[in-house]
Amino acid sequence: MVVGSEDFKKALQLWASGVAVVTSHSEKFGVRGMTVTAFSSVSAEPPQILVCVNQSADTGENIDQNQRFAVNILNANQQEVSNNFSGGSSQEERFANAAWHTGSTGVPILDDSIMSMECKVIEKVRAGTHWVIIGEVQEASCRSGEPLLYFRSHYRQLADAAD
Repeated sequence: MVVGSEDFKKALQLWASGVAVVTSHSEKFGVRGMTVTAFSSVSAEPPQILVCVNQSADTGENIDQNQRFAVNILNANQQEVSNNFSGGSSQEERFANAAWHTGSTGVPILDDSIMSMECKVIEKVRAGTHWVIIGEVQEASCRSGEPLLYFRSHYRQLADAAD
């Protein structure tokens, strides 16, 4: 028997994770971005990651057009950026309210994120309501700061700064 969606969501609230914003750019749609809850490393050789994007999200449509995307891991002070990219505002507003620049592969990079990875799509798999998009990392940038965390439907920060 398959667990119900409410029980599934309740269980996933107990998974503490960093907060990621996926961004992309295409000639057809311009810049697009969204906060995602599913991001993971896949392989070190070759360097690959995955993100899960709802099939109805316009950011996924943009990734399809350009076959490139970036994952930006937010810093502890970027709660508003996460909320902004979570929906409710237009793509234009999302990028107008966040400091960003164009990365070396042509995708938007959020300036204050603690880490950004620019990727080329190598595989896309349908899974329920989402696409699992696997990308090969072309560029990686690490910056100072502490991560923004999400646990039990609330933003959190590390209690002790780790070196």
